[in-house]
Amino acid sequence: MKVLIVGNGGREHALAWKLYQSEKVDKIYAAPGNDGMLEIAERVDIETDEIESLANFARENEIGMTVVGPEEPLVAGIVDYFVERDLPIFGPKKQAALLEGSKAFAKEILNKYNIPTGEYEVFTDPDSALNYLENAEYPLVVKANGLAGGKGVIVASNYQNAQDAVSRIMEDKAFGDAGDRIVVEDFIEGEEVSIFALTDGQTILPVTSTREHKAVFEGEEGPNTGGMGSYSPSPYVDAEVMDQICREILRPTLHALNSEGIDYRGVMHVGIILTENGPEVIDYNARFGDPETQVIMPLLAEDLLELMQMTNDVKLKYKKEINVYGSDAVCVILAAAGYPLTYETGYEIKGLENLKHHDDLIVFHSGTRLEDGKYYTDGGRVLGMTAVGEGILSVIDSVYDYINEVEFKDMHYRTDIGFTISEVPENSVE
Repeated sequence: MKVLIVGNGGREHALAWKLYQSEKVDKIYAAPGNDGMLEIAERVDIETDEIESLANFARENEIGMTVVGPEEPLVAGIVDYFVERDLPIFGPKKQAALLEGSKAFAKEILNKYNIPTGEYEVFTDPDSALNYLENAEYPLVVKANGLAGGKGVIVASNYQNAQDAVSRIMEDKAFGDAGDRIVVEDFIEGEEVSIFALTDGQTILPVTSTREHKAVFEGEEGPNTGGMGSYSPSPYVDAEVMDQICREILRPTLHALNSEGIDYRGVMHVGIILTENGPEVIDYNARFGDPETQVIMPLLAEDLLELMQMTNDVKLKYKKEINVYGSDAVCVILAAAGYPLTYETGYEIKGLENLKHHDDLIVFHSGTRLEDGKYYTDGGRVLGMTAVGEGILSVIDSVYDYINEVEFKDMHYRTDIGFTISEVPENSVE
C-alpha cells in the first residue's frame, strides 16, 4: 500500500518511521515533508493547506491511506474533502476537529456533560475580559480560542499579566483570528499529563500517557512553543489512574460527542491535570502531538497502519487493548536560538553521522535541509533527539549524553526535560 503523510515536522518523520516498519506499506510520500525523511519517504511539493492538490495527488497515485499530521488541515476539513471523494484518510472530520479548533466549544462540551474541568468564561471583546479580570482570583489561564500552534495559552499570575495576555491575543492579534475570542479559566494545580487514545466513534482505547514541556526555557519559563520535549509513559499514570481517566474522561467525551451527533474517528489526545480530586481536562488535541509522537511511536508495539484501518472501519471493539513496549522514551528538541519568536536558519548541523551507531537513539528531523550531503538548520525546531530504554531516569541521562555529540550555531535546548520525575517515589519510576 502507498501512504501519504501530510506535514513537514518531527511528528511526521516519526509517523513515517513507524509506518515504514509495516509489512503492508510499500511506499511513503510526505507532503511537503522535510529532507530528514528522505531515507524512508519521497517528498511531494504540496503544502498542507492545499487540500484539493493533496486529494488529486492521492487519487492519481492510488494512495491507500493519507495520514494528517498538523491540526490546521483537520480543522479546515481535509478529511471531509477526502471522504466525499472516496479517498482513504485517517483523522477526524471538521466538526469533530472543532474539539481542538475551538477552546470555547471544548469547554461547552465538558461543561454540558459534566466532564471534570476548570471553571471558565468566554469573551469576545477585550473590555469585558478586562472588567472580569480586575476582580478575578490568580493565577488563571488566558487562552486564544482558535489554533495558535500550541503557543496561545498564557498563565497569568496577576492582573498585569492577564491584561498583557488579553492585549497580545485580542488587540495585537498575535495569533490572528484565533484570538477573536478568548477563554479565561481557573489555573488547576497538579501534575500535567497527556493521554493518547484512538477512537472509531464507538470504542475509545488509550495507547499510553505522555508529558510535554512547552515553555522555551527551563523551569517552564518563557513563552510557550510547539513543544521543547516530552517523555512517555508518565510515571504518574499507573493502571489505576489510566482506568479512572477512561471512566471519567475518555468514554464520557466520546459519549458527549455522540450525543451531539458528532462522529469522531482518529486520534484523541487529551491534556489532563491530575489533581487531589481526580483528573481534570485542560484541552483536547484532534491529532498526533508534536513532540509526543516522537516518544509514542517507538513504544507502540503494533502495526500503525492496521490500527488506522481498524479505526476507520469502526473495528476497535475487536481489540481489548493497544499494546506498547514496557520501555521508556524521552525526546529533547534541539531548536534555533530565538525560537519561537525570531531565529536564523542555514547553519550546518555537525555530528549526525556519529549518532547512527547508537541503537537506543532515534533522531527525528523537524526543520532540516540537505545540501551536498550535509544537513543545515531550516526551522525553529530542528531535531528531536529520542532515546529509548529501561528506566526513565537513565533514559533521560542517555539522551543528554547524545545531545553532546551534535552541534550547530545558536543551538538551544532545555536541560530539564523530565525534571519533575525526580520528585516521584523511586519505585514508581523504575
